[in-house]
Amino acid sequence: MKQGIHPENYRPVVFKDMSNGDMFLTRSTCKTSETIEFEGQEYPVVKIEISSTSHPFYTGKSKLVDTAGRVDKFMSRYSRARK
Repeated sequence: MKQGIHPENYRPVVFKDMSNGDMFLTRSTCKTSETIEFEGQEYPVVKIEISSTSHPFYTGKSKLVDTAGRVDKFMSRYSRARK
């Protein structure tokens, strides 16, 4: 791998899916002040709303759980237009 092509803050970071609690470790430059213990080590954590473990396309579930209500608002608005 070429030396000097990654930023200085490129480090291991845990991403935590807040909808189902699933976590995965990868390298990132995301800024965060929170940390979490993962597999016996302390890592910075980035909280995300949805990941491949909770997204309907990957899980096969037909309904998306939306905390902000955007999907329901869209469906109610455009279901009247389709009729």
